[in-house]
Amino acid sequence: AVLFSAFKQSREVNSTEWDSKMAFWVGLVLARGRRSGAVRTCLRELQNGFERRGSVPLGLGTVLRELLRRGKLQRESDFMASVDSSWISWGVGVFILKPLKWTLSSVLGDSKIPEEEEVLIYVELLQEKAEEVYRLYQSSALSSHPVVALAELRSLCAGLCPDERTFYLLLLQLQKEKRVTILEQNGEKIVKFARGLHAKVSPMNDVDIGVYQLMQSEQLLSQKVESLAQEAEKCKEDARSACRAGKKQLALRCLKSKRRTERRIAELHSKLDAVQGILDRIYASQTDQMVFNAYQAGVGALKLSMKDVTVERAENLVDQIQELCDTQDEVAQTLAGVGVNGLAELDSEELEKELDSLLQDSSKDSLDLPPVPQKVLSAPMSDAELEAELEQLSVSAGDLAQKTPSASSEPKTALGLNL
Repeated sequence: AVLFSAFKQSREVNSTEWDSKMAFWVGLVLARGRRSGAVRTCLRELQNGFERRGSVPLGLGTVLRELLRRGKLQRESDFMASVDSSWISWGVGVFILKPLKWTLSSVLGDSKIPEEEEVLIYVELLQEKAEEVYRLYQSSALSSHPVVALAELRSLCAGLCPDERTFYLLLLQLQKEKRVTILEQNGEKIVKFARGLHAKVSPMNDVDIGVYQLMQSEQLLSQKVESLAQEAEKCKEDARSACRAGKKQLALRCLKSKRRTERRIAELHSKLDAVQGILDRIYASQTDQMVFNAYQAGVGALKLSMKDVTVERAENLVDQIQELCDTQDEVAQTLAGVGVNGLAELDSEELEKELDSLLQDSSKDSLDLPPVPQKVLSAPMSDAELEAELEQLSVSAGDLAQKTPSASSEPKTALGLNL
């Protein structure tokens, strides 16, 4: 009940309650617009959407006025007046432009609560959807040339724009951002897009219009060729039917009509090839122009970076470096010579005495090692020799056991273990 009640006339009465209630409704209104995906709304629509048990929020008008003040919402008439929308009157004819009112409201501020049927625009949502339209065009086949018919663009954006009015608002937003420009040519609206995501569109010139006319001619010729091909196939079928029915004259007329249609198709094919060749050359020239601009920018940057660099200065710099390196080598050699001369001045006799004392001390501390055996080691025994020696040892052990029968079993066990 508190949230559905009206706002107090003055915020100063209870600023905490006023701010918390305003924050609740502001977030709810913006979330509803984003959830629905519609860029347009009005007070009556919001009241119907937030109706609960037969009651509507009484403070929605104050909330919308606050959103208008913050720039989250904008009156549709003010938005139209801020952009050159003269071309809209041909397509829709329902917008009323009020540039004077828009100027005054922009300068002085608008503290008026919007009317129930007055159309308002979600500013951020409009910008996001306009960006989607631009990216959709860039990823489509229509982006081969920056100029496209308004009807073709409308068909491309049918899934994104539920109605024609929303489509025009998105185009106006792109026009406000200087990413598209719209021109009427022979009663038809054509749209020119900027090349690149962050580029600004250039004014439409005669070259753009000429290329657009060539593209339209190509499309018309292709449609005409397809239509004539179907007509030629129909004449062929009619000739066959006439032959089956025995109507020779009718079959001949059908074949003559088929021959004339094929001749027209050949002529249209030659014209279509010429138009496509011109378009290919235009596209190639645009690519060449882009490469030329890149080369020109690169040359300018290179000149700027090499502005203070000359061959004479480079040679002088190399000579200075070489001279400094030579000086450094001489200084290093001089310092090394001082060290060598100092060592030469030391008393060599004292060094020899110290060396003799070290040798005597080392001879006293030498270890007493056993003498080196002089007997030459025999070669390793073979397996047969090892087995023969093992048998001799076994026989010797048997004789020893017979001579000492009273001996305990422990020596035998030890002998066996030793063997």
